[in-house]
Amino acid sequence: MIQGQGWGRRRRGYRIGRFLEPCLLLLLHREDSHGYDMLERLEEFALGQETLDSSVVYRYLRDMEERGLVTSSWDTEGGGAPRRVYQLTKKGDEYLAWWIGSLRRTRDNLDRFIHAYEAHMKQEEHFLPEEERTMELDDRI
Repeated sequence: MIQGQGWGRRRRGYRIGRFLEPCLLLLLHREDSHGYDMLERLEEFALGQETLDSSVVYRYLRDMEERGLVTSSWDTEGGGAPRRVYQLTKKGDEYLAWWIGSLRRTRDNLDRFIHAYEAHMKQEEHFLPEEERTMELDDRI
């Protein structure tokens, strides 16, 4: 086993960022929301405060607003400071549907790759014992 390579770590922020966008769109498809609430609800997708800095969520929301995928308005009702509430636009709804198609194709490609790997591993001698081949990569490094 190669130690210290950092596989899966160098670009984790990029992968999370790309997956963050459809997650935010889906949350807004369900209901209008403010950023902090969405940050808490991202836990459903294995994202959240331990994985993401809140500034990343707000940066994505601002970017999606500039692209016309979401709109926002200030909620001044109730106690406390005003909060920006985000809403999904029709364009955002269409983009979410595109994301779902893209994620399905990615899942299918990953399934084919994993199947090919597993078939190969059954036929050949290998460097790693079976229990290490099935471990999460980050658990080994």
